[in-house]
Amino acid sequence: MKFDKPQFADSAAEAAQDNDREERQMALEYLAEAWNTAEDEGIESNALAHASLFAALTALVTSHGSEAVALLVEGLPDRIRAGEYELERTIQ
Repeated sequence: MKFDKPQFADSAAEAAQDNDREERQMALEYLAEAWNTAEDEGIESNALAHASLFAALTALVTSHGSEAVALLVEGLPDRIRAGEYELERTIQ
């Protein structure tokens, strides 16, 4: 799955923190570029997705602790079902 220029979906919290949003947007663009390069070199998207989730969760646990990350992850099923992670919504 190739990524074009990805963009985070707007939310009230993100809009209030323009600097954080801008930095997250830049990070997402770097990750999309790395993802595309890895796929070009033959790495399957499922392997990339699992490695990305592991790396992201590890970084969050290191920064915020296990309990905070567990609470964050508890809300993911509803957000996924609501379409927050659909490509059409996050890429313009």
